[in-house]
Parts: sequence; C-alpha cells; structure tokens
Amino acid sequence: MDKDTKFAALVLGVPFLGLLYCALILGIMLYSAWAREHPVIIATVFVIAPSLISGSIWLFSSAKARNKEKLGL
Repeated sequence: MDKDTKFAALVLGVPFLGLLYCALILGIMLYSAWAREHPVIIATVFVIAPSLISGSIWLFSSAKARNKEKLGL
C-alpha cells in the first residue's frame, strides 16, 4: 500500500467508522433497559472511550517519531 492509498482509505474509512459507532450507541440504547435508565453513564462511557483511544494512538505515534528523530532515522 502506498501513501496515497492509505490516505484514501483513511478519508473514506473514518466516516463509516463514525456511522458504525453511532449505530452501536443507538442499538445499545434501544435494546438495553439499563442503558435507557442511566443515559448519563452511557454517554460518559461513549464520549471517553474514543477520546482515550485517539489520545493513546497520538501519544504512541508521536513518541515513536521522536525516537526515530533521536536515532537520526
């Protein structure tokens, strides 16, 4: 996979992942009585989860780039 193909997959894949994530949230809210009774907890979980995942990816990739920079690669 070259650089342009990876970028195209990213540009096309991210919106579809967002749609799937929203469908997951709606599905849980429709089929789980506990989720409907505790919407604040569910919303907190579904807001924090992507933030933690994206933040950890960003930190790991920036640490990897910094290590490459120190090694002169």
